[in-house]
Amino acid sequence: MNSKKLTDLKYSVLDLATVIQGKTPIDTFKHSLEMANHAEQLGYTRYWFAEHHNMMNVASSATSVLIGYIAGGTKTIRVGSGGIMLPNHSPLVVAEQFGTLASLYPGRIDLGLGRAPGTDQLTAMAIRGENFNAAHNFPRDIQKLQQFFSEDNYDSKVRAIPGEGLDIPIWILGSSPDSARLAAAMGLPYAFASHFAPAHFMTAIKLYRDNFIPSEHLKEPYVLSCVNVVAADTDKEAIRLATSVQQFFVGVVTGKRQLLPPPIDTMEGAWNYFEQEAAEQMLAYSFFGSPQTIKADLQSFLDQTQVDEVMVTSHIFDHQARLRSYELFSEVLK
Repeated sequence: MNSKKLTDLKYSVLDLATVIQGKTPIDTFKHSLEMANHAEQLGYTRYWFAEHHNMMNVASSATSVLIGYIAGGTKTIRVGSGGIMLPNHSPLVVAEQFGTLASLYPGRIDLGLGRAPGTDQLTAMAIRGENFNAAHNFPRDIQKLQQFFSEDNYDSKVRAIPGEGLDIPIWILGSSPDSARLAAAMGLPYAFASHFAPAHFMTAIKLYRDNFIPSEHLKEPYVLSCVNVVAADTDKEAIRLATSVQQFFVGVVTGKRQLLPPPIDTMEGAWNYFEQEAAEQMLAYSFFGSPQTIKADLQSFLDQTQVDEVMVTSHIFDHQARLRSYELFSEVLK
């Protein structure tokens, strides 16, 4: 296998629409639009939002609405979902929503699809109701969606208007070998949630590549890996800024979620041994440091994984520091 160079990599943004302490979702959305324009100027390929529900620190519950807001405020960057949790919706409604987005912003909309509920079981019950076990229909629901998007559906009794005949790239998202097998069998690009679920990453991408069947959508396997990045002018500053994401993940581990906290001088005393172990395991694919440090670490990651694209998510408390982080990261890849 030919070794890839950093300059070969496409680079993109996953915006988790994080709500920070002392702010509201209104502030988050304004910052997202500013961030998307910044990313567009810096050469990022796409800007995605993930569907989450019932989380006080994540404001991307109405994912397709946010995608429209960002696409409307930018010019060239692709905007999409990483992902829409398909079992939460009917394929027809998703086809209509993304058909509308793709009609408004032609050639710029991506549809990443996940199987998980994007929330806790009680909230999943509130969303899915009678369709609580809809995750079992995930492969079939993707095929329904593809049918709604196809030109051949014009004589069907149920049609997606708008949506029919539009070229909207579908991605399979996942964090397990199951999703890898599905993406391979359907000949679709595969985006892995290595930013919080790194355990099966290497197994899954090997499975995907080994079993990939070319389709009309994609001739060769395409792997996108989502990673955590905190870049700053010095290693010391990046490590300090990264304490926000570390505290955030302690909240995930303990179930005590909080708005994104400001950075602290040290994590000593902020987590116990078990919390640190669990958080650091989830954060295995994280790049914290100066451009020089990130460049070396990222090249090593690329040598190991041979991914086609990295998608960066950055839980950084200060908005200007976050803009700077995305700027420094783009310089590493140019």
